[in-house]
Amino acid sequence: MLSSSTPSPSPRRSSLPPLPNIPRGSLVIVEGRAPIWRYGMALHLLHGSPAAAVAFYDPRLGAVVVATHSQEWQVGQVVDVTLSEKQ
Repeated sequence: MLSSSTPSPSPRRSSLPPLPNIPRGSLVIVEGRAPIWRYGMALHLLHGSPAAAVAFYDPRLGAVVVATHSQEWQVGQVVDVTLSEKQ
């Protein structure tokens, strides 16, 4: 799961943290508070990763699949996940 909680003031000066090792065929869930353009940047970066699908976490719904290269996942599919409390 990728997390972003430090919104940058400007898309031009923003960079994303380096991607962790992503196992081929996995579902990557992005969560955290950030401006919409930062989520767009994350999706763009993850699109070229070995992940089978990318989902964005919404606390009201769960993880919503927004992009996939696998028949296992469908765009719009909601995945029930429980996030651990940050300490």
